[in-house]
Amino acid sequence: MISEQFLIDIKLKRDKVENFSDYPFCLDAIKSLDSLRLHPKVTFFVGENGSGKSTLLEAIAVAAGFNPEGGTKNFSFGTRHSHSELSQFLRLSRGIRKPLDGFFLRAESFFNVATEIESLDADKDALGPPIINSYGGKSLHEQSHGESFMALLLNRFSGKSLFILDEPEAALSPQRQLTMLSRMHDLVGEGCQFIIATHSPIIMAYPDAKLFLLAGEGIEETAYTDTEHYQVTKQFMNNHTGMLNALLEDKTV
Repeated sequence: MISEQFLIDIKLKRDKVENFSDYPFCLDAIKSLDSLRLHPKVTFFVGENGSGKSTLLEAIAVAAGFNPEGGTKNFSFGTRHSHSELSQFLRLSRGIRKPLDGFFLRAESFFNVATEIESLDADKDALGPPIINSYGGKSLHEQSHGESFMALLLNRFSGKSLFILDEPEAALSPQRQLTMLSRMHDLVGEGCQFIIATHSPIIMAYPDAKLFLLAGEGIEETAYTDTEHYQVTKQFMNNHTGMLNALLEDKTV
């Protein structure tokens, strides 16, 4: 049976890698990667800092046709070449459906996306309505980081699209993260597929999803309640005073 999801799985072309001691192939998660079957709705990459989840997510986005610095597939600007060559070694298996639209969000370079939108809209020879109209009509630079991301989520994201998000919680308060979950659910119901790298125990709680843990052993599927993110947060909320006392005792001079 042919899948109708946009991206079905990713495979590392291991025979093309010359040296697994070179970055990013030396990362445990990449070194052990063979293939990963993605969830048709929501797939999460979780793990410790430096585990390679953002590197893998970026490579998937670039292999799927997105600009390395983020944005839609129509963006082609480049501020600084910093992405790895991993995308050239990935094979993406696609379903019979093609997404109508999509967006690659990188928290650290969303400022550059906002700048590019203003630059394109300033072009007097540009045809069509201002691009910013699709983002709510207000300059993304005239909003806080969280407000600009919510403008993107609520205005620019639409149905039957592919969204690849790298640490979207970086801009969002806990309440806004809950709003994001609600909007995600609406978009999933409209035929969208999400691939997300996150540290947020709120965002990764989305129920109809697959979680991949990137750790020293490589990449393995895990349950939400088995993640360190969930367990540490739960322990802290249940006994924050006790944990703080244990962490901070004998730390004063």
